[in-house]
Amino acid sequence: MEIFPEHDLRTPRMRLRWLTEDDAPRLVALHGDPDVMRFLGDGRPVPPAEVLGRTLPVMLARHGHRNLLGYRAAEDAATGDFLGWFELVPAGRGRRGEVELGYRLFPSAWGRGYATEGSRALVRAAFTVCGAERVMGTTMAVNTASRRVMEKAGLRYVRTFFEEWPDPVEGAEQGDVEYALERDDWRA
Repeated sequence: MEIFPEHDLRTPRMRLRWLTEDDAPRLVALHGDPDVMRFLGDGRPVPPAEVLGRTLPVMLARHGHRNLLGYRAAEDAATGDFLGWFELVPAGRGRRGEVELGYRLFPSAWGRGYATEGSRALVRAAFTVCGAERVMGTTMAVNTASRRVMEKAGLRYVRTFFEEWPDPVEGAEQGDVEYALERDDWRA
């Protein structure tokens, strides 16, 4: 992984750059894809007006240019095609030094190792650049593909937990899972 002065991250096959307003049409398409959204929120595609009026502004507001935290557009390094996005953001649970890893990719990028490649790059950046003490991520217990990505990125299963959802998706009865990696374990 290379980190460039403008805080782009480069992996062997991807450029992970800051998400911008220009990504709006791609974000609308990604969040509007029923396969992408199957294990997220209410399991339904997000309407374009919500993506443009709420989702994108929140994502853009979370950029932390000095420490690499925020949302990154994932582009194929060879073609420049938009593959999806990755996040490395404060976990929001009040634990100092804890960041959350997340990703959302188009189905055309699934099964090709992009999620693992991007996740590994962000885990490394979390510990080497951001000063994180812990990287964590969550997904539905039934989302085996996302669980495998977190495991391949070095995160380990921590717990299964259950949340109340107003309109639960199929599989919600099995709960959500948390995976995490501590700085000391990453060094080992």
